[in-house]
Amino acid sequence: MSTLSSSSTDAEVRAAYDDNASYEEDGSLAKAKAFVTAVRFLLRRQPKRFAAGGRDGEEIELDPRVLQDQLCSAQSYVAANSSTGIKHVSFEDFR
Repeated sequence: MSTLSSSSTDAEVRAAYDDNASYEEDGSLAKAKAFVTAVRFLLRRQPKRFAAGGRDGEEIELDPRVLQDQLCSAQSYVAANSSTGIKHVSFEDFR
């Protein structure tokens, strides 16, 4: 079961994103799945553009494509390393 839920704070979501970003380095399927969940939360919760309250009228624009690319990469990792799913047996080189 996921550690994130609708009641998770934005700080908890960002922490899950950071904590699980090393899924490839650690070779962890569990971290990859948690990373996928965190990215989904971030994509849903983060505005594309927001302005800071300073006098300079500072605006920051976020590119959701970066998160979307990370989501696709993590999903590919999960698919490639998951033991669930259909396995095909081949007797091609069997003697």
